[in-house]
Formats: sequence, structure tokens, C-alpha cells
Amino acid sequence: MRSGFCAVVGRPNVGKSTLVNRMVGTKVAITSSRPQTTRNAIRGVVTGPDHQLVLVDTPGLHKPRNELGNRLNKLVHGTLSEVDVVLFVVEATEEIGKGDQTIAERLIEAEADVVVAVNKVDKASKPKVVQQLVRAAEWPFEDIYPISALTGDGVPELVEGLVSRLEEGPMYYPEGMVTDQPEEQLVAEIVREKFLERLREELPHSLAVRVEEMTQREDGLIDIDADVIVERKSQKGIVIGKGGEMLRTCGTEARLELETIFGEQVNLRLQVVVEKDWQRRPQLLDRLGFES
Repeated sequence: MRSGFCAVVGRPNVGKSTLVNRMVGTKVAITSSRPQTTRNAIRGVVTGPDHQLVLVDTPGLHKPRNELGNRLNKLVHGTLSEVDVVLFVVEATEEIGKGDQTIAERLIEAEADVVVAVNKVDKASKPKVVQQLVRAAEWPFEDIYPISALTGDGVPELVEGLVSRLEEGPMYYPEGMVTDQPEEQLVAEIVREKFLERLREELPHSLAVRVEEMTQREDGLIDIDADVIVERKSQKGIVIGKGGEMLRTCGTEARLELETIFGEQVNLRLQVVVEKDWQRRPQLLDRLGFES
């Protein structure tokens, strides 16, 4: 069988996580219309009768403004040296700009084996899609696929193209396994996604979630205690909402999704914690799992 690892890279908000979920066939990475939603290198496993493609969904490369940004970029760069092929995602709906060009140059420098996906073709006119394909063809990357991660158009052909670049190898994960994320990390990301969906303007990047305890009772019920972390006291009130409405709503949405994922009832208890300027504090970033 062919097997190997594929890093999924691109600017923030080009649809990398949606594409990973589409290729895997189930949700392994949270999605949001806000940039920099993904903060960890999340593995999604695509297993077929004659292949296993392990996708590493990385944070979007961007100009860092704080210690967290620096660590996210280092995570992406470190991932490039550990994979067999790179999937470089650009948008059909936006002009290929400096950010895309910077990533392309980094991939050329690394002499990476690169496949380009022009995503969101469902939202762009045909002339616009052609324009983006022509522009992407200026880079020295052989294969370019027009796709829609949202609808699935072109995705099977993309997977086939990526697999064709892999060498013969072992199965890295058992059949049926779709991700190697620790359960605590998955819980934290699902909770964070629910707040991002409702607090897009107020808290785009200042919110993190830390699972303090996760245990399962004999009857199957899963107890989860998690902290929703913000940087300032004023943000705490926003996350809790009037009369606790925001906290209850997001907590309920997260609980229902987690029950679907785990197949068991979940007792999710959330509390809001202020950790001043957590994105700039190396020791706190270490505790939250953002490696230096």
C-alpha cells in the first residue's frame, strides 16, 4: 500500500480545516470564518483499500504579532520538514497575494513536493477560477486542482493525486481511526469553536479552552470540567453573556456535538478564567499546550 504524511498549508481562512474534514469524511478539525482558527497540527487519517494518507492540518501562516503567533508559524515550518508531500491551499475568490507568494517561496526553498488546491470554486465565477489557476501555474508546482471543500467537488481527484505521490509503506494508524488528537484537545477545540461562531468580532483570537478534568462514570456518562480563558476582565463578561446566556448556549451546543462524537451522554461544566495577556506569556503558552 502507499502511505505517508501530507502537510496542509496556506494563509489563514483559505479553508484548510474544512478541506481536511472533507477528505477524512468526518470532523477532525474545527472550522470558523475567523482567521487563525487552527492552533495545533491536527492529524486526520484517510484510509483506502490501497493507501493511507495522514493529513496534518496546520495553522495559517501569517505575520506574527505576539509569542503565540511566533509559535504557530514555527509549528508550520517544523511540520514541512517531517512530511512526504505538501498540499498548498489558495482561494479562488481572492487574489493571490503577498501572503500566498511568501508561502510559495518558503515551499520552493524547502524543495518540498507540492500539490496546489484552488479552493472555493463554488463561490467564484468561471473566469475568476481560470485566472487563479493560471496565476498558480506560475509557481514551479506541477499539479493544480480546482476544488470546493464545502461541496466536495474535485476532492476525490485531489486525494488520488496526493496518494500517487506517496511511496510504498506501512499503515500508520488502525483502519477506522480518523485522528490521533487526544480527546481533551478535541473537547477544547469543539468548545472554542462554539464561542468563535458567536463572538467573531469581540474575541477573534483572545479565547482559549483548557480541559482540567475528563472522566467517565460506570454508567457511561462523561464528566468534563473545562476553563474558558480570556485575557481581560471585560472579556469575561462577554463570554458569560447577559444572565449567563452566552456561556449556557455555547456550552449546550458543545455538549450536544461531543455527545454525537463520543456516543455517550456528556456533563460539560465550563468556567470563565482571566489569564492576563496569555498570548504573550511563554510559560502560560506552555501550560496551554502551545509548544515553543
